[in-house]
Amino acid sequence: MSLQATDIAFGYPGAAKLYEGFSLTVEAGERVALCGRSGVGKTTLCRLLAGYLRPQNGEIWVDGAPLAARGQRSVQLIGQHPEQALDPRMRLGRSLAEGVCGLRYDQAIERARTLGLLDAFGIRDEWLTRFPHELSGGELMRFCIARALLAEPAYLICDEMTAMLDAVTQAEVWRAMLAIARERNMGLVIVSHSPALLDRIGVRRVDVR
Repeated sequence: MSLQATDIAFGYPGAAKLYEGFSLTVEAGERVALCGRSGVGKTTLCRLLAGYLRPQNGEIWVDGAPLAARGQRSVQLIGQHPEQALDPRMRLGRSLAEGVCGLRYDQAIERARTLGLLDAFGIRDEWLTRFPHELSGGELMRFCIARALLAEPAYLICDEMTAMLDAVTQAEVWRAMLAIARERNMGLVIVSHSPALLDRIGVRRVDVR
């Protein structure tokens, strides 16, 4: 079981290609740190691996099947700007159900509570009745992490996931994340500007050039 990118190529219109023949395999339960200088395309690679962008050449497969472009995703992406991942007109309780097929919002809240996701990431019940602009960036990030995990992905792409959190909260979030990843045998792909964090969290480093 693995997330595989094989010989992918991608470039934005009017710019040189970021990738040409790039390949990457992330095994189930593996923690891979993506490394490279700023501007090399790590965030773009994260979006490709999660299915938000399509490669111009090559293929991306997850657990032996082509990466799905629709429906409940087995690869979830948590980006560095949580406000961009949420509908500003939707209360957060309803947003929980967006990524989980077949659940009403009240069922999604109950399932998140049963799985311990609300407690694990310090999400208060009153947040669920609020709109995104009523929470801080750090609070929104913790909510987005719980929402992604509620979909029970096989692989989670973490692009500067905890950059906006203070050091204590960052440690708490990663402690909870790693415990869940081990329990579910979930693969992680991690991008961070902190070499110390990558050294602690990543088991294998992959250079993006």
